[in-house]
Amino acid sequence: MVAIVDYGVGNIFSLKSSFAAIGAEVTVTSDEKTLREADRIILPGVGAFEDAAKKLEESGMASLIKELAASGKPLMGICLGMQLLFEKSYEYGEHEGLGLIKGSIKPIKDVIPEDYKIPHIGWNKLTFKKADCPIFKYINDGDYVYFVHSFYGADCEASTAATTEYGAELTAAVMDKNVFGCQFHPEKSGQVGLDILRAFVELKEEK
Repeated sequence: MVAIVDYGVGNIFSLKSSFAAIGAEVTVTSDEKTLREADRIILPGVGAFEDAAKKLEESGMASLIKELAASGKPLMGICLGMQLLFEKSYEYGEHEGLGLIKGSIKPIKDVIPEDYKIPHIGWNKLTFKKADCPIFKYINDGDYVYFVHSFYGADCEASTAATTEYGAELTAAVMDKNVFGCQFHPEKSGQVGLDILRAFVELKEEK
């Protein structure tokens, strides 16, 4: 079973529908017992980093997610959920993340040309940095996915699984053992996105 963490931040309906479309058993939950029993965890997120991090911490789910990731359970963060996996964010201040991916979240305005629009919205192609990344099992280098973001993962070269080009090379996906993150939205990325979710569903727990 896939458990989508419900902490008041995220495009949960679309995600749940996407997992249902590939025939995966999925639940949306904030219940500790259910999260512990799940085979895989999805951490969604849209909006501001500080607000989302605070909600995770106050709900007790921040420590639980770190514990489950340490146990080897497959975990995927999506959009803001990916950013929360990092050590810290510089989105309107400096804020602590979950620390599951080494690196920080920084504004794309500092690295892209001035005439590029922010946020980065729309379809853009993936360039694989780790072709053996298991969530890319059913997709190809150069496939297009859908982005909506104003901040990006920085200082994370060792964990970068894919990048995308938007006036600069931006982190599109990360991985560290059983922890994965997608800056783009698989649930809005058509068949490519469904194939990424399908590959995630097939992952086994790291022992």
